[in-house]
Amino acid sequence: MSVDEPTEKTGKQRGEKFFTTPLLLVFITVLIDLIGFGIVIPILPLYAQSELFHASPLWIGLLTSIFSWMQFIFSPILGQLSDKYGRRPILFIALLGSALGYFVVGAGTTFAVIFLGRMISGIMGGSISTAQAYIADVTTKENRAKGMGLFGAAFGIGFILGPALAGVLSKYGIAVPFYFAAGLSLANAIAVYFFLPESLKPALEQKAQRQGKIAAALETLREPHFATIAAVYFLLITAFSIMTTAYVLFTSFVFGYNAEQNGYLFAFVGIISVVMQGVVFGFAAKQFGESRLAVVGCIVMTLSLFATPFSSPAFGGLAGLLLVSGMVAVGNAFATPSLTSLASKNAAAHEQGRAMGVMQSGASLARAIGPMICGVLLNNSANAIDTSTVYRTYWAAAGLMFIAFLTALFFLKNIRTAEATM
Repeated sequence: MSVDEPTEKTGKQRGEKFFTTPLLLVFITVLIDLIGFGIVIPILPLYAQSELFHASPLWIGLLTSIFSWMQFIFSPILGQLSDKYGRRPILFIALLGSALGYFVVGAGTTFAVIFLGRMISGIMGGSISTAQAYIADVTTKENRAKGMGLFGAAFGIGFILGPALAGVLSKYGIAVPFYFAAGLSLANAIAVYFFLPESLKPALEQKAQRQGKIAAALETLREPHFATIAAVYFLLITAFSIMTTAYVLFTSFVFGYNAEQNGYLFAFVGIISVVMQGVVFGFAAKQFGESRLAVVGCIVMTLSLFATPFSSPAFGGLAGLLLVSGMVAVGNAFATPSLTSLASKNAAAHEQGRAMGVMQSGASLARAIGPMICGVLLNNSANAIDTSTVYRTYWAAAGLMFIAFLTALFFLKNIRTAEATM
């Protein structure tokens, strides 16, 4: 279904409600999955640097990126499999695989083993695209944006609770957070198996099976509107990953903040993301439309990233840092769910899994490329950070977001009339 086709009847006209049991169940599934993912973020570099592995920064970078490289390859595959065999079995298998990956990392005694564990987790990271397809299955087009906003809120909550749990659990052993994440994923898989109903309709499943033999995973990109949306999404995630990779090093260099203080900053950003995506976005999308919100989100992120290097103890202090960090979160909260909702609306009903898989595959590639760009730009000739490298890193991210803004503006101009009829 293209964005320029008439929309179906609204949920109110059809007597449908937004907070259905399947939607709430998949929200809980995604939330638990992302809490496990959030647990890994702050602890993995320290774990790799521990006396057991003695990993260098280069290898830590590779360890961090391998998860996204595997997601890039396997997300569209799992998405297409979910179109053929159903969302529920793919979610179940992916969560079991994630549990195995976390356990392997925690139990590993060599760097090669923990590298393998992260590869397994990345391969099974396609549960995200399958969950997005599930949301598309159980929401009307009118409620699609609100459903994707709820999905985004799960990301925010996961990235608040996950790092906090990692900090508490690591007191009992640096490998304990990985075992806890494995237990979460295993419990999540069991819950999916027993409680989550299948969302893929039999007729669509049969159509997906017929097309699966001749359609490649990237065939969706032949649709011009979808390709434009995917390009904006890719640029956004690349810029955002550059920022998140540089953020801790930036605050440490400029403000002298330690890991605990950075944890508070991430919690602040996460709370804003939850409120914006879980509460504000759904209402804003109905009022202004996803296309306009994508444009606004991109320009807000552009300006915020450009302004971030100016924040310092002498210029704005903590208040200035909180302002630019909060505005990055606001821009991302508008743009990201808008783009995923638009992508879903520009994919046929029987290709939701493939479309979301392509989007998440592109996001995984962006998350693998972004940190590499950051590593090059943030280092000077002495292999250290300085004021000039901070500016060029954040301004490179702002430049990517400006290109994303122009592309989103082009998309909005092309579909303005059609979107008004949806």
